[in-house]
Amino acid sequence: MHIHVSAACGTFMGGIARLAAAMGHEVTGSDAGVYPPMSDQLRDAGISLMEGFSADNLRPRPDLVIIGNALSRGNPEVEAVLEQGIPYTSGPQWLGEQVLQDRWVLAVAGTHGKTTTSSLLAWVLEDNGLSPGFLIGGVPGNFGESARLGETPFFVVEADEYDTAFFDKRSKFVHYRPRTAVLNNLEFDHADIFPDLEAIKTQFHHLVRTVPGNGLLVVNGDDANLAQTLTRGCWTPQERFSADGCSDADWRCDAQDPDYGRRFDCVTPDGKRLTVDWPMGGRHSVSNALAVIAAARHVGVPVENSIDSLSRFRGIKRRMEVIARAGGVTVYDDFAHHPTAIETTLRGLRASVGEEKIIAVLEMRSNTMRMGYHREKVLKALKVADLAIIYAPKDSHAESLSSYLNAPEFAGIELQASVDAILTRLSPAMTAGSHVVIMSNGAFEGIHARVAGLL
Repeated sequence: MHIHVSAACGTFMGGIARLAAAMGHEVTGSDAGVYPPMSDQLRDAGISLMEGFSADNLRPRPDLVIIGNALSRGNPEVEAVLEQGIPYTSGPQWLGEQVLQDRWVLAVAGTHGKTTTSSLLAWVLEDNGLSPGFLIGGVPGNFGESARLGETPFFVVEADEYDTAFFDKRSKFVHYRPRTAVLNNLEFDHADIFPDLEAIKTQFHHLVRTVPGNGLLVVNGDDANLAQTLTRGCWTPQERFSADGCSDADWRCDAQDPDYGRRFDCVTPDGKRLTVDWPMGGRHSVSNALAVIAAARHVGVPVENSIDSLSRFRGIKRRMEVIARAGGVTVYDDFAHHPTAIETTLRGLRASVGEEKIIAVLEMRSNTMRMGYHREKVLKALKVADLAIIYAPKDSHAESLSSYLNAPEFAGIELQASVDAILTRLSPAMTAGSHVVIMSNGAFEGIHARVAGLL
């Protein structure tokens, strides 16, 4: 079958294209931006790529077009599909129907932490001989690819609550029908599609409704929004985890400083105390580890084995990835998109580096932050840093933060209107012992290489 993937160079849709090619289909793809590393991954898989969206991309006529959720009516490729009557579907629906049927699906959902937790879970299963398939919204260091079919019934999927496609406004994760579901956290996000937090809770409850009675929900016991969502009805056994050491959680962290997170005791449901010593840091990483240990046990991986595997986890590209070190300065790339993730990441770094200088450089690129939500939360999250620079080009929402910065509590946070201005500000600030965290879920005008070049 000839399958064409529209918007093929995003991490999710690129993974869909790779899975289709691995199943033996002839796959072509198109996107507005065709560039490495995803373009290299796709071409290595034998997938022909076309730059831009056009009716010409559909010649010869494909048997099926998989349309990414970034595309909407008015896109010339979408219009051509509809006018020519070419069969089409969404990425999540194709994945659910063609790949996940008859698989033991382990889905990881949450406002943040999905990519890291999915990567951890896939690695733990791999390291214990279970050879899972996976589709992850990032590139785990232990695999070097974002998707593969796998060799066993197990399949790990990052379960996103964003909408499915222009013709299907349900959350992506309702298509996956997991047997093991991790619910990491639930906060307001995606203001472009959800009117309020209650709407997101409804979508999460739709996911809960799809998990069978002989499955398992692994739930963050520290999250009140998840607890409220589950009061709407739950038909599946639950195991709760707590990085805060909540006494009635099934899986608990016992650590003097969970913000450090690199070494802590995992207390199991039967009261065993086992030490986790691994390369990740921060309270959020502790939560991720507990969730993975619980989910892996559900498919038969002993707790001790999971803990051993965690010690060999190599991280994920763009999740506190060290991209440069020179002159005593370390530069990190972090895929920040929500104030809670920003704060927990910076707190984890602070616990690790002590009094050394932390400089955060933030591009408020997510739809929710660009629409004006989370303004004060973002500023409070950045207070953890010694110096925080927010990219605020003219006529952007970030400019409106200037009125808040007069408050003494936000001293050390400033706005800069261009990448050049940010670099000028950074140059004298990056003294020996500094840690510079560049936080954006986009390319940020190539600032990462330019900051590294300053060193």
